[in-house]
This record gives sequence, structure tokens and C-alpha cells, in this order.
Amino acid sequence: MTQTEMADVPRPDPVVRRIAVRDVAEAFAAGLRDFQAAPLFGLFFGGIYALGGLTILLCLTRFSMPYLAYPLAAGFALIGPFAAVGLYEVSRRRELAIPLSWGGVLGVVLEQHKRELGWMAFVTLFVTIMWLYQVRLLLALFLGFQSFASFSGFLNILMTTPEGLMFLAIGNVVGAVLATALFSLTVVSFPLLLDREVDFVTAMITSVRAVVTNPVPMLGFAAIVVALAVIAMLPAFLGLVVIMPILGHATWHLYRSIVAPAP
Repeated sequence: MTQTEMADVPRPDPVVRRIAVRDVAEAFAAGLRDFQAAPLFGLFFGGIYALGGLTILLCLTRFSMPYLAYPLAAGFALIGPFAAVGLYEVSRRRELAIPLSWGGVLGVVLEQHKRELGWMAFVTLFVTIMWLYQVRLLLALFLGFQSFASFSGFLNILMTTPEGLMFLAIGNVVGAVLATALFSLTVVSFPLLLDREVDFVTAMITSVRAVVTNPVPMLGFAAIVVALAVIAMLPAFLGLVVIMPILGHATWHLYRSIVAPAP
């Protein structure tokens, strides 16, 4: 069979396995071990992620847009799977007993723009932009086009007025729907695209199948990720330097538990 004929042969879809809650706990334990075994890589990628969050916060303060702090913080957490590509590669190399090197890990990260993973980054960015637009729409509907001088002033309006409380309630519901959708599309697709030569549509379908097949463990994993990310963001995003690497490594091991090895 020629290479052209081999390329035309359809690849079988990735096999999604059922997992239990204990598999989620084991993924976190394995993620912690990876971080402890290669802390410099984890701190490097976690530091970049935290620096990005701090930069966003400073920009919002500089341009007097405090009302976007909360939705941007939530949206920033949603792009974690894309930012963790380097951590997936570290876990993959440790799993295969491949020596870790900065050139090797960063080289794999940089070459992803030539592969399908770049399209997944676009999907993530698109959903995040949709999230920000719906925040602006709800803000206009409930609070008008008024300006807010400070984040504390904005919080005061949210917590002490009926319009602010309604904005919070509906905004959180819509945000939760978008976050669940994005989580379902990306939780498995990013490590899968790093691991195998599949198209991004197949990767997204596989990720959704993984969540639908294992709703309790996967949504439990999502809840833990959100809780840890929120806690890590509170001290000026500094907690993400440590939390983000552990979550990234854990996601890789969860992917390994859910998606069967390629035949």
C-alpha cells in the first residue's frame, strides 16, 4: 500500500472508556507527582499563565473597565487547557521515559501552530469572546451604559441593587452554560491533539463523548478545577504558579484514563 493510499484509509475514532470518581483522584495524585518530579517546568508555565492574568487585571484597571474583571477572570480560567500544552508534554515524556529538556518541551509547544491544536485554540478564543459579549449585553440591559470608577463601586452596585443582583444571577447562569460547553469541548481534545494526529473536530467530539459517558466524574473534575483556580486567583493570580501546573498534569492523566491507547 502506498503512502497516499494509507493516508486515504480512515483512522478509527478514539475509544472512550468509562471511569470512576477514584480515577479523578488518581489523576490529581499523578499530576502532583509530575509537578514534584519536574517543578521548574511547572513553575515556568504556571508563571507565564499567572503573569497573563495579572496583565489583564492591570489593563482593566488602567482603562477603567472594572466590570470586566469577573468575567475576564472566568474566561481566563477557561483557556487553561490551551495554556497547559507544555505541561501535557512534560507528563507525556515522563510517561514514556523520554528525557526532559527545555528545547524538547518548548519545541513541541511551538510546533503546535502547524497542527490541529491551533484550531482548538481558535475555538477556545471564540467561546471566550462570546462570553465577554454576553456580559456586555447583560450589563447594558440591567445597568445601562453607565461607567464605573472602581471595582469596589461596581461591586457595591451589584450587591445592593435589584438590577445588579439580576445581572449577577442571569450572567452566572449563562456563564455556567458556556463554561460547561467549553469544558466538554476541550478537556480531552487538547491532550488528544498533542498525543495523536487527529483533526480538531474529531478531538472535540471525543471530548464531548468523554463527558457524556462519564458525567459525574468529569463534572466533578470540572468543579474541582474551578474551585482551585478561583482560590489560586485571589492572591493577585500568584497561586496559579503552583495550582495551574498540577491541574495541567492531572488533565493529562485523566485523558489517559478516559481515552484508550491507539491500536
